[in-house]
Amino acid sequence: MTQETKHVTLRWSGGLRFEGGEPGGPLTRIDGDNGEAPGPMLTLLLAAASCSASDVVVILKKMRVALTDVRLEVSGVRREAEPRRYVAIHLVYHLAGDGLDEARARRAISLSLEKYCSVMHSLAPDIAVTHDLELG
Repeated sequence: MTQETKHVTLRWSGGLRFEGGEPGGPLTRIDGDNGEAPGPMLTLLLAAASCSASDVVVILKKMRVALTDVRLEVSGVRREAEPRRYVAIHLVYHLAGDGLDEARARRAISLSLEKYCSVMHSLAPDIAVTHDLELG
C-alpha cells in the first residue's frame, strides 16, 4: 500500500493573515485574529466538520437517502494554558432527506467518526469527541 503525501503552501499577507492551499489550486484565507477570515483553530473545526459531513453525505447516498439538507454546528473547548489546544469537540448534525431515519443517520455519523474521517483521526487521541443528531 503506497502512502499519499499532501502538499500545501502558505503565504503571509500582513498582520496575522495568510493565504494557502495546494500549489496551483484554490486558496483559503486564514486570519490569526479571526477578523477577515477564520483563524487556525476555527479552521481546524471547519476541517473536522467538512470531513465528517462529506463522509455522511457519501454514506447516506450509498444507503439510498436523498439528502435535502446537511448542516453541522461544531464547538471546541480549549485549554486555558499554552498550548491552547482543543480538549473537547462537540458536533451537532442537522440532517434532512427522503428516506432518512434516525438509525441510518446515526450509522452514517458513527462510521464517519469511528472509521473514515481522516481529520478526526489526525487529532490527538485524548480529545473528547461527542455528537448529537437533529433530523429535520
